[in-house]
Amino acid sequence: MNKDLWYEGTVGVPKKEGGYTVIHYWVKAYDEPSEYGIENGRISKATLKQNGEIVYNFDRGLDVPPQTEEAEMALAILMQEYN
Repeated sequence: MNKDLWYEGTVGVPKKEGGYTVIHYWVKAYDEPSEYGIENGRISKATLKQNGEIVYNFDRGLDVPPQTEEAEMALAILMQEYN
């Protein structure tokens, strides 16, 4: 039986001028890869917010592609961690 888990947290994406851009995330990941996951992986749902705005959303399919470079970087980090 596949067990799903929700994860919530923040990713700090380094800024060129110093400091970090904070990306808040919610990820639902299964123990095993799924056809419903991102790239057929373990993440079936993911939401990323930057400055209170949704900059990426995946809910068993892509709803909102990455809207910023920071969202792309945060997604890459989350894919390494959870997918």
